[in-house]
Amino acid sequence: MAMSSLDRTSYDSSNLHGSYAWTDTLQGVYYGPGSVKTALPKLLERLGAKKALVVTGRSLHEKTDVVKAVEKVLRGSNAYGATFFEIGQHSPIAGIKKGHQLFKDVGADVIVSVGGGSPVDAAKAILYFHQQENGGPFLRQIAIPTTLSAAEYTAGAGYTNEEGFKVAVSSPELPPAGIILDAELTLATPERLWLSTGLRALDHAVENLYRPLIPPPLKHLCYAALADLFKYLPESKANPQAIDVRQKLQIASWMSLWPLRLEKYSALGLSHALGHKLGARYSIPHGITSCLTLAPVVALKAEVASTEDKEWLAGALFHLRQASTGSLEGDVLKLSADIRKLVDDLGLHSTLTEYKVPREDLLSIAQQAVGSKDDPVLPKVVSLLESLYV
Repeated sequence: MAMSSLDRTSYDSSNLHGSYAWTDTLQGVYYGPGSVKTALPKLLERLGAKKALVVTGRSLHEKTDVVKAVEKVLRGSNAYGATFFEIGQHSPIAGIKKGHQLFKDVGADVIVSVGGGSPVDAAKAILYFHQQENGGPFLRQIAIPTTLSAAEYTAGAGYTNEEGFKVAVSSPELPPAGIILDAELTLATPERLWLSTGLRALDHAVENLYRPLIPPPLKHLCYAALADLFKYLPESKANPQAIDVRQKLQIASWMSLWPLRLEKYSALGLSHALGHKLGARYSIPHGITSCLTLAPVVALKAEVASTEDKEWLAGALFHLRQASTGSLEGDVLKLSADIRKLVDDLGLHSTLTEYKVPREDLLSIAQQAVGSKDDPVLPKVVSLLESLYV
């Protein structure tokens, strides 16, 4: 299927009507510095898994000891099969096919993904294709994230097809069965990747405030995530070795995209939809797409969102310990300005010029993101993209 555009269905307010269900697959989230040593054996036992394929990226495998630490724990449980590290940014299909072949060759029955969103999504895609090929129940993934992008909480797997476009597979069976948030394993994550995926988590937290069908308890978790990301990302930049701060950021990332069973898969919101269209096609990392699009999308919401959506966005100021401007639109614009300042303070300001995005592509990017060429917001989205060249 095509990578999620916006869901164009209109829904009733989720303030007073709705539902909630946890993802079907999740057996446990373990967090804490050093927790991989105890959590991984527990999860393997709970799943009845006998042999693991580790799926990771090349730089994590070759330049750090993170993967070796995970392999050591697996060997201690007599559950190590092999390690596949040819997963590139945005999970290209060629890597997924090779990983699936290795999964079959070693007789693995579980994947342990280590890294950012690309290995986690690649592992989902491998398990999806494996089930399509073999039938029967889906096999499971244990995710050990080293960034803040939060792919491990969702049912969708984005990957890049042969034509270079971002597409997705999705199933309620795909969210990882186990998640281990061990801040010690994030110390080797490059600063720009760590901080920009923190902005990705902020993108989740903000866009969930106006995503249809999100129940109020989850929106309050998003407020908590938002407050912690604003507080701890600058602290983590100032003191990258502070493991307690990194652990708090991993928990904030979890709160930004709390496990939720949705009836259908669509982009969280306009910032995500634009990010999907920009990311794979122009080789812009996921975290950086959020740095580009989130603040201007929130500013656009001050103009075009429903009153209810503006109220949820404006409510973020209270959680950031900031006074109201006196109007809903003013408060939403203030939030947008705060996000822009955070991006700048973290040294993450980027432009479409840097990534050589041709201006003549903007209309098609905007159309694909909003999902229709007749959407009245379309010209405003094109203008938003035009503003990203400086």
